[in-house]
Amino acid sequence: MKKGQMYEGVIERLDFPNKGICHLEETKVTVKNTLPGQKVSFMASKLHKGKAEGRLREVLERSALETRAVDCAHYGICGSCVYRTLPYEEQLKLKGEQVKALLAPVAGEFPFEGVLPSPCPTEYRNKMEFSFGDEEKDGPLQLGMHKRGSFYDVVTVTDCKLVDEDFRTIVDAVHQYFLRRRIPYYHKNHVGFLRHLLVRKAVKTGEILVDLVTSSQFQPEWNEADFTEMMVGLPLKGKLVGVLHTWNDSLADVIQSDRTDLLWGRDWITEELLGLQFKITPFSFFQTNSLGAEVLYAAARRYVADAVGTGADGTTPDLTDFTVFDLYSGTGTIAQMLAPV
Repeated sequence: MKKGQMYEGVIERLDFPNKGICHLEETKVTVKNTLPGQKVSFMASKLHKGKAEGRLREVLERSALETRAVDCAHYGICGSCVYRTLPYEEQLKLKGEQVKALLAPVAGEFPFEGVLPSPCPTEYRNKMEFSFGDEEKDGPLQLGMHKRGSFYDVVTVTDCKLVDEDFRTIVDAVHQYFLRRRIPYYHKNHVGFLRHLLVRKAVKTGEILVDLVTSSQFQPEWNEADFTEMMVGLPLKGKLVGVLHTWNDSLADVIQSDRTDLLWGRDWITEELLGLQFKITPFSFFQTNSLGAEVLYAAARRYVADAVGTGADGTTPDLTDFTVFDLYSGTGTIAQMLAPV
């Protein structure tokens, strides 16, 4: 193989997280954002002894697994979803195979119960970080996700199926607001104002938090009170409880807070999991799928019950003589889920 040349291959399997594997003679080739069974064309980008990496150019033939109709206008353009053409059951199988492959080298043989499905496989995310940018050089302002295979290009995602209608309403309103005012985004040369839009919405309570992330570079067209008034007036199904403005002058394309101002309301939302309430701030670590998290924590309770036996009611584990350490795991949800039992 030669670097920069085009090749074709059939993807044999998928390694975590999104690495399609095929073989050309004796060379193992990794092509990201592909699916098992697809015939693809790719450009050889990196070569090692017996291994290579290819950059996907085109899916020449779809996989037999791809039987689901595409339901998102941004699929294939936005860099987020890869498995959307697979039925949910096939997505779970793929994930299960990846989990087993990751655990086997360190765990050896172990019983595998499969992947527990999410109660809500679409519109499930309770947090999104949208980027400001343009889709093509010097093009109009966009607000959304990075294009597939691009570090800089951004596509506006007003039809994203990972989030509910309120997220889409907010993205569209904020995009149009700054588009009309011609306020520039933060370019790769570190000049500009608009950087990110962080939105959090609790599934159980419906509370919504919006945080606009910008540089500190002065913009005469920018008015915090006017922006806040626009946000508060949006027709949302959930309840907007806070509008924030975070200043971020980091050279890296990451969301961090040099300073965060509360423009309206409060700087946290409340989410409920298995009867407990959690206070979530803009930068809290919290499971992004609230209903899926309940499945996860209920399974953890079940495993503990199997290990230590159940209490007087015959269903919950008897943990009266146990201490649980919950380390490096965000808001401590796991220990708090176990504490009541």
